[in-house]
Amino acid sequence: MLKKLMLTTATVAMLTGTALAQNPPSSPMAPSAAPAPSAMPAGKGEVIAAQTADQWLATKFKGTDVIGTDNAKIGDVSDVLFDHNGKVVAYVIGVGGFLGIGSKDVALTPTSFQVQPATDRDHMKLKLAMTKDELKNAAEFKPFKEPSPTTGINPGNRTPAPATPPARQ
Repeated sequence: MLKKLMLTTATVAMLTGTALAQNPPSSPMAPSAAPAPSAMPAGKGEVIAAQTADQWLATKFKGTDVIGTDNAKIGDVSDVLFDHNGKVVAYVIGVGGFLGIGSKDVALTPTSFQVQPATDRDHMKLKLAMTKDELKNAAEFKPFKEPSPTTGINPGNRTPAPATPPARQ
């Protein structure tokens, strides 16, 4: 559940940032009209009431087909990588394998893709200017793993407890 929430948040943040970046800048506000950053209450969130036509939900985005220059499927979106500010850093694409077995993940920046709109029969697709072979030869994406906490005991030097002899009757 948390993973879905994080993916949805990342996707919405990416799309909102993209939409804002595409709009021409509005006239600058007078300095007295905008509150100073220190005057903004901490933790106050901006509520989004509805999804717009140019936004995607992570639930619909995950699993989206990725097609190559020849319009043949070369993988699909298996995850979304974003930073601590909610900015999407990369789409993780599962490449190769059969039914997910033997595939490898490759992370590519969002600017690497061109969105192909949905047709009557198809869902949206992401077009990539790479071939399946180029993706197979690309560096594999390795998710960060937190180091496990240590207890100070080295499991390699443990000796088993001596067996206790059975009680005599």
